[in-house]
Amino acid sequence: MRFHAARGSMSVGRSKGGLPPDVVVEDEADILRDSQRLVEQYHDGSRHAMLRMVLAPCSPFSVSRDLMRESAVMARHYGVSLHTHLAENDNDIAYSREKFGLTPAQYAEDLGWVGHDVWHAHCVKLDEEGIALFARTGTGVAHCPCSNMRLASGIAPVRAMRDAGVKVGLGVDGSASNDGAHMLGEARQALLLQRVGFGPAAMSAREALEIATLGGARVLNRDDIGALAPGMSADFVAFDMSGVGFAGGGHDPVASLVFCTPANVATSVINGRVVVRDGQLLTADLPVVLSRHRQLARTLFERARDSGA
Repeated sequence: MRFHAARGSMSVGRSKGGLPPDVVVEDEADILRDSQRLVEQYHDGSRHAMLRMVLAPCSPFSVSRDLMRESAVMARHYGVSLHTHLAENDNDIAYSREKFGLTPAQYAEDLGWVGHDVWHAHCVKLDEEGIALFARTGTGVAHCPCSNMRLASGIAPVRAMRDAGVKVGLGVDGSASNDGAHMLGEARQALLLQRVGFGPAAMSAREALEIATLGGARVLNRDDIGALAPGMSADFVAFDMSGVGFAGGGHDPVASLVFCTPANVATSVINGRVVVRDGQLLTADLPVVLSRHRQLARTLFERARDSGA
């Protein structure tokens, strides 16, 4: 797998007017010091790199202005990207206006958080001014439709973003708001959600697939992934469309792949290495991993229950 590993952080807890509990926040000096360590130790900025680091303060309501600014300065010094969650719901807008006197997009611009090396998750409530700002500066957006639906955040204006020239890719957010994290399923939901919000012409199957591939590459500021072409990284997946779930769709396999029930990958090649063959993962003993995962999940649940969380 090709990784963009994010050093996330939260430094403003509830006692200081932030969203997260105080128990999960960190000291900002520690955050910056550890961010520097991770970038220096692991980041690979070369073409076809398999691991790149990203500085990712969690959100404007869980970190301070200073941490946002200092993270941007550090990122530009080391040539790494920046990522945070922005304008996800009405509460985000209200918080930004109350605390900073700015819209989320204006706040991002004030902190230096716009540009080709920046992408923001969600942007469900990004206004026309914000869309124009992102298009003008090359700032990217990670659209997370399943998370937005689960949390009832709303429908991101992806059609308007794309028409304005904003780079849009797909994300799944995290396990707290997405129980599938299936990228093909996310592409399907992106298509259907745009049609619910903005009409049947709001997105086609091919556009949804483009957002999931080339769109993501552009958001990550990479020119070596996202398409099958000479000089690109040898990353590709194949799907078996001979089953009943795709019956009758042979006349348009792209539309069938996006509209029908999301299929699991039959073959996956990453950096020229076969990772999945005939639907079987080759790089790990999956039953052992799943057994360990279930044990850890049970332990986490029991500890949370016993602590009254």
